[in-house]
Amino acid sequence: MAEAGFGVLLLFCFLASGLVYYINCPENGNKTETRERPNIIIILADDIGWGDLWTKQSDNTTPWLNMLKLEGKRLTDFHSPASTCSPSRAALLTGRHGLRNGVTHNFAEGSVGGLPLNETTFAQLLHDAGYYTAMIGKWHLGHNGLYNPIHRGFDYYLGIPYSNDMGCTDMPGFNLPSCSPCGKYRRKHGGCDTKIALPLFENQSILEQPLDLWNLTGQYAKAASRQILTARKRGQPLLLYVALAHMHVPLFHYRLLNVTAKDAYSASLSDMDNLVGSIKLAAEMFSMENTLIWFTGDNGPWEQKCQFAGSAGPFLGRWQTSRGGGSAKKTTWEGGHRVPTVVLWPGRISPNTSSNALLSGLDIFPTVLSLAGVEPPSDRRYDGIDITHVLLHDSDTGHKAWHHSETVSLMHPNSGAAGQFGDLQTVRVGRHKAFYITGSAEACGGAKGKQQMHDPPLIFELSRDVAEGSPLDPSSVEYQAVLREVEREREAVLWDIATDNVSTADYSITQAAFPCCQPHNPVCRCHSVG
Repeated sequence: MAEAGFGVLLLFCFLASGLVYYINCPENGNKTETRERPNIIIILADDIGWGDLWTKQSDNTTPWLNMLKLEGKRLTDFHSPASTCSPSRAALLTGRHGLRNGVTHNFAEGSVGGLPLNETTFAQLLHDAGYYTAMIGKWHLGHNGLYNPIHRGFDYYLGIPYSNDMGCTDMPGFNLPSCSPCGKYRRKHGGCDTKIALPLFENQSILEQPLDLWNLTGQYAKAASRQILTARKRGQPLLLYVALAHMHVPLFHYRLLNVTAKDAYSASLSDMDNLVGSIKLAAEMFSMENTLIWFTGDNGPWEQKCQFAGSAGPFLGRWQTSRGGGSAKKTTWEGGHRVPTVVLWPGRISPNTSSNALLSGLDIFPTVLSLAGVEPPSDRRYDGIDITHVLLHDSDTGHKAWHHSETVSLMHPNSGAAGQFGDLQTVRVGRHKAFYITGSAEACGGAKGKQQMHDPPLIFELSRDVAEGSPLDPSSVEYQAVLREVEREREAVLWDIATDNVSTADYSITQAAFPCCQPHNPVCRCHSVG
């Protein structure tokens, strides 16, 4: 994978000459304010498995992410807010579960709406507080009109409006089943949609359609460096949100590599690592001592993609898989939402450390606001917590229960495998995890398990059973004590949501909402439009 790293580093060196110019030139704006408030870079991987990083197998594949771990703090009990794309991203940006922010399942290519407009993102709040805000990558929260990232707090946007399998390209990446190039009008179950070409947006205009997947890493690296340059030139603190297309199918990598299907996942993982490395290098030239980098994932691996899916590590969901189906993406088994996470802030976060505090992507919203000295809107309630005490002071205290401040607790929403989208029917209390409903995603090979309701719930003790294979005996003293905590916690959270200021998303679909730079062209085709 050395060639891939060399390619990205060449790209960075090309951009660095411009960066040096800005570093040595006078800046506009308030320098003191820029130094005092941290620059914040959030990198969100797509469909990444907890077992994909920081293992002996991945050490040679991901040197840059290994460096982040050595220089930062790894969060080992960190969970995505949901187990599928749109709900996880909406919760990350708002600090609120889908039952509050209205986003409970994925938006489509032709979705009219998106993240409800009365919901406030941390980008909007930081922008109003004087940050220069930019987003690169997958949005998946509405692309039409006021739902575009440009109207949700970002000064600049470059990226794909949704997942990279929601449209055709001329040179498809690796997928199972395989994707068809644009112009071949068919759709395979579980494959890529060929009805319309995959667009690359810059702000509100389509830059390319179809985009070139094999050039995307370079485009994102250039854009990230340019946005760092822009913030530097303006003398503003930076918020950069990078939502990667890696490791979602169709997989892609540095175009000069000759990679077979067998090595496609490893090559794509290396390509992602090099993109992270190029962003880190650019940030180091932008006063890295005051830049926080937060790397995490939106959900676990997509098991039905077989060799093109990642690894959930030890979080196997054995109770479910022994009954059929998968236990990662779309499910509330640990493999569906426990994601690899590390936070780096030189001089502020102790290097080469870890925390086993129970934490979530919901916590990004209140934490970045706290670091920036910004207050959230007071007319609604939040599910995330400010975790600066974990990051800066080596605390291992995470989410506390709503009903009891001495207990840690976290809710996991239904994400497509079972039950109503968004319902909170899986409850983590301390080391225990209770399921009121179980269900599987499609496994490699197509197997599925049945949805089952559980009353009383299944309860697992995760410190003894990370694979979630053997639930506690309902007649045991341990089970009965945990059940009382679970019932009180779930009742408290659901009551709080019922009395909160909640939103409703518009999930309607129309043909006119499909992004198309040339409506008269059957698959939409253009380059450098706008």
